[in-house]
Amino acid sequence: MTHAERILILDFGSQYTQLIARKVRECGVYAEIHPFNIPLDKIREMSPVGIILSGGPSSVYGEDAPHSDPGIFDLGTPILGICYGLQLIAYQLGGAVDRSAKREFGRAHLQVDRADSPLFIGLPDQSVVWMSHGDSLTEIPSGFEVIAHTANAPICAVANESRSIYGVQFHPEVHHTPNGVQVLKNFVYGVCGAAGGWNATAFIEEAKREIRESVGNGRVICALSGGVDSSVLAVLLHQAIGDQVHCIHIDNGLMRLGESQQVVEMFRERYHISLDFVDASELFLSRLAGVTDPERKRKIIGTTFIEVFEEEAKKFADAEWLGQGTLYPDVIESVSFKGPSVTIKTHHNVGGLPERMKLKLIEPFRELFKDEVRAVGTELGLPDEFLYRHPFPGPGLAVRVLGEVTRQRCDILRQADAIFMAELHRSNLYREIWQAFSVLLPISSVGVMGDERTYENVCALRAVTSTDGMTADWAHIPYEVLARVSNQIINEVRGINRVTYDISSKPPATIEWE
Repeated sequence: MTHAERILILDFGSQYTQLIARKVRECGVYAEIHPFNIPLDKIREMSPVGIILSGGPSSVYGEDAPHSDPGIFDLGTPILGICYGLQLIAYQLGGAVDRSAKREFGRAHLQVDRADSPLFIGLPDQSVVWMSHGDSLTEIPSGFEVIAHTANAPICAVANESRSIYGVQFHPEVHHTPNGVQVLKNFVYGVCGAAGGWNATAFIEEAKREIRESVGNGRVICALSGGVDSSVLAVLLHQAIGDQVHCIHIDNGLMRLGESQQVVEMFRERYHISLDFVDASELFLSRLAGVTDPERKRKIIGTTFIEVFEEEAKKFADAEWLGQGTLYPDVIESVSFKGPSVTIKTHHNVGGLPERMKLKLIEPFRELFKDEVRAVGTELGLPDEFLYRHPFPGPGLAVRVLGEVTRQRCDILRQADAIFMAELHRSNLYREIWQAFSVLLPISSVGVMGDERTYENVCALRAVTSTDGMTADWAHIPYEVLARVSNQIINEVRGINRVTYDISSKPPATIEWE
């Protein structure tokens, strides 16, 4: 997608690089991430209104330390260096960095020395910032001045206003720096002179135009799982090219309770989208019979999905395009600081289809983060129950039915999970939780129901809070809510006589149990 105005972020390996892009976009300006060693000519060609140098784990003096082309400082483009980015500015422009300086991790108190600096307009003289660095500046380059300090970092922020080059030792992009967004906004608007306007509405209009130009009179097929990405994609494509898009929804027998029916009803009746429904549950479950290894389950499901989708797509033999909901984090992984050896994630279950079916890909969300796709979906009018559904794994319940996957065990889990989700909604907890689900364990335990002794399945409940899924803490759901869920599951779901609650964080545990 073409962008008249963009902020270029050079990635030096920071765990927060994606967060920088997200925060800049929240300010209303499009930002995109590229490796630190992007050629200078490519940067000139992109004509960014500003460049941000990310943090990173390296020392600028390290043997394999990532160094961008120093020619970026002669482009006349405003530059902001963050943490390692600040140290690189100093290193490449004649300053000095001390490897043995006192390391600083966590909260620090920033003292602004130049309140009139464009970078600090609107900030208090003192504020809390988040530090995460080992090296520190000991000498600033010629033409620069110190504009802020902390107790442990006498040179915490620098500026060369005549060249519009700035650097900060702290991380303005993390939520632990309360005024960090204001710093980024000051850079983007005050220093770079950006006009703004990057939002869901602008994206939709541009995306529709590009879809029409690319597709022309061709036909597009789209795998519609009912998840956030595929649902928003289907509606966007339909609004752009109408009946030229055909969706295929496959029920693999591993969906949540009533999910396939909801998908079919909503997209056929509400949006009038051409949708083929395939009930392939018997095929999937027969192939999973007796399989307990998680990786084998995934491979069987992936292979079967491609086979079923390919067969169904023969109805649209003249289709030239495959719509796919690839997101920006997937794209970044393939061109990250670590280099092209990092393999891009297979999006849901459609990996391998374009090559096998000789289809061209259309991926309108390649530049979007998940929260931005939700914003697009809201603008397109999709209901919240689709947009804010918790993440659901591509292989579905196969990763939550531990051990052998059978229709009976899936049905038991579907009922239990529906009770859990309904109570979270009733208690107004669903939107506060990143992800919640039920797990059917491959063990049984003794129980007593009435006067009878039972020996039935154990169900584990899992709920976590998170911002990106990379780390997560177990959700502190009130005991009375857990008690209601447990009581209802044991009373109403035949086959479960014991409910447990998982209180493991990630790391060391994963979010899913598989």
